[in-house]
Amino acid sequence: MFIQQIYTNCLAHAAYYIESGNEAAVIDPLRDPEPYATMARERGATIKYVLETHFHADFVSGHIDLAEQTGATIVFGPGATPGYKAYIAADGERLKVGHVHLEVLHTPGHTIESTCYLLCNDADQKTAVFTGDTLFIGDVGRPDLLSGNLQKEELAGMLFDSLQAKIKTLPDQVIVYPGHGAGSACGKNISSESSSTIGEQKATNYALIAEDKEAFVQALTDDLPVIPPYFFKDAVINKTGYQSFDEVMKTNLRPLSIPEFRAMKNDGALVLDTRDPMEFAAGFVKGALNIGLNGDFAVWVGTLVETDARMILVTAPGKEREAVERLARIGYERVDGYLEGGMTKWFGEKSPYDIVMTFDSDECETLLQTEEYNLLDVRNRSEVAKHRMTGSIHIPLNILKSKYGGMEKDRKWLIYCAGGYRSMIAASFLRSKGFHFVASIEGGIKDMLLRSPQLVETGQEQE
Repeated sequence: MFIQQIYTNCLAHAAYYIESGNEAAVIDPLRDPEPYATMARERGATIKYVLETHFHADFVSGHIDLAEQTGATIVFGPGATPGYKAYIAADGERLKVGHVHLEVLHTPGHTIESTCYLLCNDADQKTAVFTGDTLFIGDVGRPDLLSGNLQKEELAGMLFDSLQAKIKTLPDQVIVYPGHGAGSACGKNISSESSSTIGEQKATNYALIAEDKEAFVQALTDDLPVIPPYFFKDAVINKTGYQSFDEVMKTNLRPLSIPEFRAMKNDGALVLDTRDPMEFAAGFVKGALNIGLNGDFAVWVGTLVETDARMILVTAPGKEREAVERLARIGYERVDGYLEGGMTKWFGEKSPYDIVMTFDSDECETLLQTEEYNLLDVRNRSEVAKHRMTGSIHIPLNILKSKYGGMEKDRKWLIYCAGGYRSMIAASFLRSKGFHFVASIEGGIKDMLLRSPQLVETGQEQE
């Protein structure tokens, strides 16, 4: 028996490849089917099943393309109603893969159709459980993403029952393989650990420690993170079907000359610049939004860019395909192309460009003493609760789109986050909305704490 976790950092997502006796099953694959198909080919195995734990909201699954490419059967648990050919397994049903089998455990709560898959070895011993978004390491899936006509409190109650009846009753030594790790918006406080055991989770995970249903529901539904808007679109795509990944790549990965690029921009296409924040700051196409590939690209695109937006891309050399692929993973498929030659060519033809000023901690200290800059903190509430720059106002980046209207465009705004990635996103967003004076603090509050701690105080959130 062979198990491989395939982890994608930018989505904090784990897919799984399970193989026995030259047969394989893949659980919750990402949009591009090729890595899973290649793994099976290289190992001389046939993919028999593509197992989905639920209709995902945070990414577009590769289950349809992978099944078409390999002849595998798509499997969902009870309650699923996909708009394409799939097998709906019964609760408790066993799916044989080589010499082992996967038992279907229907665990509604995160969604109605949420299902875990319990792996039993050739001696019929329970060895591992693939929990999707039902159980994370240190947390559980939020109950407010695809609830149909149910309230989040009702789904949270279902999740409590599922955990009590289906998960806590498993042997302590069973390995837990979750669908997400730290950074995913599908939970509130997910651990960075990639796996655990039932015993460890029963001892440390609040959701399995909880004995009182009412208290569990309250804890689970309180203070849920803002849902990125693209989650709703992706859940529908995963339920109804989608255009093939190869076709998306063929139509979206198109080089654009400068005249073509300009014409599309003038026609209303959003310029999305995926370069490193400091490279972006030094010169960019006017009106461009910077969301770098080197950070939580998918989450911030899905938060700040409309799901049906037409986009044209500016990337670092050789990063064009990666940018288009990562957009397709979250259902953004209206990419008209990318600037051929990137900013080097743009500068070479003396095309107009914009910049964002950046200041290190030493420069900030002088700047704040001599000029009237307004400090804007775009971090999350939990970060602000630990420490913040004295005199700053707090608007988390995930709600800036709905709050910037209350900010004065003619004031000078000095923006910071933890390290500089989110502050540059915010600066580029505000510049695109007509703010005249925006700057970003290099290294964010981390650098401030090291070099200018006198400008930082214990966190007291101020809106």
